[in-house]
Order: sequence, then C-alpha cells, then structure tokens
Amino acid sequence: MLATDLLHSIPMFEGLAAEDLNHLASKLAERQLKAGELIFNQGDTGSSMYIVAVGHVNIHLPGEASRRVSLKDISRGEYFGELALFDDKPRSASALATTDATLLELSREVLSAYLERRPRAAMAILRTMAERLRETNAMLSERAAKNVVEEIEKNLTWQDRLADKVAELNGSWSFILGLGAVTVLWMILNKARLLGDGFDPYPYVFFNLLLAVLVALQGPLIVMSQNRQSLKDRAQAETDFKVNLKNEVNIESILRELGEFRAEANLRLVELERRAGVPESTPPPSRTTDAAGP
Repeated sequence: MLATDLLHSIPMFEGLAAEDLNHLASKLAERQLKAGELIFNQGDTGSSMYIVAVGHVNIHLPGEASRRVSLKDISRGEYFGELALFDDKPRSASALATTDATLLELSREVLSAYLERRPRAAMAILRTMAERLRETNAMLSERAAKNVVEEIEKNLTWQDRLADKVAELNGSWSFILGLGAVTVLWMILNKARLLGDGFDPYPYVFFNLLLAVLVALQGPLIVMSQNRQSLKDRAQAETDFKVNLKNEVNIESILRELGEFRAEANLRLVELERRAGVPESTPPPSRTTDAAGP
C-alpha cells in the first residue's frame, strides 16, 4: 500500500488506474541504505529511477568537501534518477543518502514492460520529463542578475502602494513633527478659543478619538507593507540561490574541462618528447621554505 501511495503522489504516474499502480508497485525493488552511503556517482551507467520511501537523499556534483555542489535535497515521496529510464547516458550527478533511507527502485525493464501494455501512460511520463527540462532550461538561460523587487513592484495595486506610502511616512521624522504640530495647533485653537467657545475643550476627547482612529488604520496598513517586504526578501533570497547554484555549476564544469585539458596537454607533451628522443623528465623537487623566509 505504501509503494502504491508513493507512485500515486508522483506526477509522472498521475491519472493511472489503481490496478496499474498496484501492478507497478509490486515490481518495485526495495533498497536499504545507511547514512553517508553513496547511491550512485556522476558518470556511472544506470537503468533505474528511485523513489524515497524513508529518509533523505542529496543530489550533488562530486568533488572535494569544499568543491562539492549540492543541487537538491530529496525527501519522502520524491524521486530522482528518472533520466536513466530513457537513455543509456551516464548519470549527470551523484546521489548520497544523508540519513538512513529506504528507496524503491524502478528499473527500465519493468517500465518498458508496463508501457507495452499501457502505451497511453507514456504521454504522462513524457509530459513530466518536458516540464523538468523546461525548468532546467529556464534556470540556465535566465540572467545572472535579476531584480525581483522591481518585478514585484510593477504588479502592485494602488492599495498596496498606499500601504507602502503609509508605512514609509510613519517611519519618518516628517510624521512625528507633523503630528506634533497638529497637536500644538489643536491645543492653541481650543485654549485661546479662536474658533468660538472651543470646539474640543480640555481634555480634548474628540482629538483623542481621531488619534485612536488613526492608530487603528495605521496598524493593518503597516502589517500589509511588512508582509510584502517579507515576500520581496524571500524572492530575492531564492534568486540569489539560483544565481549561486548556476555559478557553482559553471565553475565546476570549467574546472573539470581544465583538468581534462591539462591531462591531454601532458599526454601530447610526453608524445612529442618521445618522438624527439628526449628522455622523460622527472618532476622538479618541491621547493620548501624555512621560518626565515623563501
């Protein structure tokens, strides 16, 4: 029942009949993993996808501890490695169990046999694959710098702009000085009875009522503006994360290509020396420095 529920929660298998889900779930192989155990490495050949039943898995680009690029954390009900079901290409990233985990493995042979019986289900799978490819393309093609705050402000309504203006005014000296001036003027007009017998004599009950109404209106408007600022901060943080992730992936690719170029250059240099009859050179001794200096 657990495997069937997990399959039903995956978009790739939405719309399938309960009978088909039960049949497919019965073919899943269970795999137990310890925390820190590697599921597969980048470049490995694979023919299975995995569904997390228990625990957590991290998808990353391999490297030393300081150079490993974490791409995504997978938890219960999520899946990974689905590209291996459709091609024979090497794994594009590595997967590591960050906690004790239980995975359900779906092999290419099982899925192929299932699709032969239900070819219409292939459309749902292809639709999911297309959505993932679009998300990846959107992340890699978007600008390195993106002003999400400006984009949010373009879609603000006049009510939102009014709330922002009120919040901005309340946090300024202009509001404090203006309110103080109005208070003093109110007191002078009533004390000197410049407008008849005084329209609001001491203790200025009507003025206190106006201040209470002002405070009651200010509170919700300020909270609305603060909520919108929190939304802007979250959007900015998400954009920064995507930019950093894109830069880390690009740097990792450059370092890998640089390493391959260096290895190829060394091989060509050795070949040229062999053809020229030059004996293979030994690496120069390492230079050491003492405490006095180089």
